[in-house]
Amino acid sequence: MPNRIGVYVCHCGTNIDPKVNTAQVAEFASHLHNVAVARDYKFMCSDPGQDMIINDIREFGLNRVVVASCSPRLHEKTFQNACRRAGMNPFHFQMTCIREHCSWIVADPAEATTKAKHLVAAAVNRVNYHEELFSRVEKVHPDVMVVGGGIAGIQAALDVAKSGHKVHLVEREPSIGGHMAQFDKTFPTLDCAACISTPKMVAVSQDPNINLMTYSEVTDLTGFVGNYQATVTMKPRYVDMSKCTGCGLCTEKCPTKVPSLFEEGLGMRRAIYRNSPQSVPNKPVIDAEHCRHLGLGKKCGVCEKLCPSGAIDFSQKAEEISLDVGSVILATGFDTMDPTPLGQYGFGKFDNVYTGLQFERLNNAVGPTGGKIQLRDGSAPESVAILHCVGSRDANHHPYCSRVCCMYALKYDHLLKDKLGHDCKIYNFYIDMRCFGKGYEEFFRRVQEEGVTFIRGRPSEITDQAKTPDEEGKLVVVSEDTLLGEIVRVPVDMAILCTAMKARDDVAEVARVFGVSQGMDGFFLEEHPKLGPVSTATDGIFLAGTCQGPKDIPDAVSHASGAAAQALALAARGIVDIAPTISWINPDICVGCKACIGLCAYSAIEFDERRQVSVVNAAMCKGCGSCAGHCPSGAAQIRHFNEKQIFAELEGVLDELPGEVEPETAPVGDPVEIPVEARDRETTEAQA
Repeated sequence: MPNRIGVYVCHCGTNIDPKVNTAQVAEFASHLHNVAVARDYKFMCSDPGQDMIINDIREFGLNRVVVASCSPRLHEKTFQNACRRAGMNPFHFQMTCIREHCSWIVADPAEATTKAKHLVAAAVNRVNYHEELFSRVEKVHPDVMVVGGGIAGIQAALDVAKSGHKVHLVEREPSIGGHMAQFDKTFPTLDCAACISTPKMVAVSQDPNINLMTYSEVTDLTGFVGNYQATVTMKPRYVDMSKCTGCGLCTEKCPTKVPSLFEEGLGMRRAIYRNSPQSVPNKPVIDAEHCRHLGLGKKCGVCEKLCPSGAIDFSQKAEEISLDVGSVILATGFDTMDPTPLGQYGFGKFDNVYTGLQFERLNNAVGPTGGKIQLRDGSAPESVAILHCVGSRDANHHPYCSRVCCMYALKYDHLLKDKLGHDCKIYNFYIDMRCFGKGYEEFFRRVQEEGVTFIRGRPSEITDQAKTPDEEGKLVVVSEDTLLGEIVRVPVDMAILCTAMKARDDVAEVARVFGVSQGMDGFFLEEHPKLGPVSTATDGIFLAGTCQGPKDIPDAVSHASGAAAQALALAARGIVDIAPTISWINPDICVGCKACIGLCAYSAIEFDERRQVSVVNAAMCKGCGSCAGHCPSGAAQIRHFNEKQIFAELEGVLDELPGEVEPETAPVGDPVEIPVEARDRETTEAQA
């Protein structure tokens, strides 16, 4: 029985039509091989558009459908579901993009229309070779794993736990809280950060549905959506959590002191430590590298001798735990950019140049100075410069906006005025003020009314070279004031750098373990920026918070709740449809070279020793195509993307359309002799 194909060309409002003559494309499609009906419509994704497809399938007996519209990432599933509702196999559908590939990028309407015809012809050619494929149904394990214990991970874990589902919260640091645990106040309400986060942290530790695993990392993840197996490595704390009472005697008596990462290098901690009095769990951990007994081989052991509950256990070893979960929420957070490479700003060179996080610790009541804002010599600053966009919106470092810098700079303005008095001079050097959130613009106006000076311009340098008497002993910020159109030199006692938020340094390794992609900015890539902001290309893996991109606390919390909702939707349904678009290896062609086994990123290919052929584990395969692209014998293929379908599509793109004129080719003349000197020069340049 010959195929009967329906072709539908979408106007997409005015996104495609009139740049692409959609009526002409539909008319062209009606004459293609096996096409039974071809139509154009203003919005194919609308209910009337989908009803049109469903009615035509039933009326004309269509068994193949092609839609020419926007990107398949946007609405391919929409149209596949419409075909399914009409009783047609959804994998007999093909979508081609004539918006992003034609109307949005081709200037000439005639060229855009011609290109659209080629793409439609390619899709019609391809869909003739589509095969019936059927998704398989698998049960979903009800447990959820959250990776990362910052505010986003905490929110996601609490939301999932409320439903009664078990949550495994894995945090690599000794306590949860993330960067928010370092903050003093939050904008724009100036709430105490600890007052917001600490109750949530305690709720996590006390919730019977949450298995809190701190000082742990996920080192491997296998399986598929609904049925993942995670390997979690728990590092030794050298403190028995069941015995420790958190009295703190060990942290007071330990003789070893090292710079504290939690205090951003401004304070010291002991070899046995906890980050802050609000740490959860509120139990210490021993830093084996700096411990005299563990790392240096000396006979200290003071903590063990003094511990009243006998909780110190130097014999602890790393432990691997296997967890079965149905879905994973990644909430691994962000890092702040180290401004040291930006030598013009003097970070690390001048004592009183701080990063934003360092200022947070200076201002924090449990920070290294007890909340007193002071210079390195202990005196209070009389003037402060705050530099916005340090490393952000910078083509040489991070071209994106970090979103939070403007607002936390305004928060610092207010805190400085509040603690140091209104006589303290504060200068903000900014490119643009981006106060986009609820109450943010009002906070900006409040700070302006407090007497803060705003200078529009990116500083060129911070120097200690004085040119006038009032610059002696000061840091001098040199910048152009773009509103005045002149260079300004501003002497200050302290400078605060609002550094860029960036993807974590280990983001590539985390992406490899969980099988997710990264964007150009290094952050994890969502499935779709609007329709799937918490989903990833790997089913069952969701994103929460700043691992997906820069966010402030309200947005990170909202994003985390969205990820929790997606994970719960999967768990509550109890079953999941597994896409059949995966690899398969033809045993009659496979030569047993095993090249595909080493290429598979998901360890989904095994070797059958009896038959001497490679075999795909359908449960683990993600259909990435690495095996099919490399297989020397052509035995490895991807269902729904096999060679017949791909070559048929290519033929449709390359075939000459009726009435299309071949591009003129230059006449072939006699070969031109190139002088020896020129040939030698070209060879040298090519080698260079």
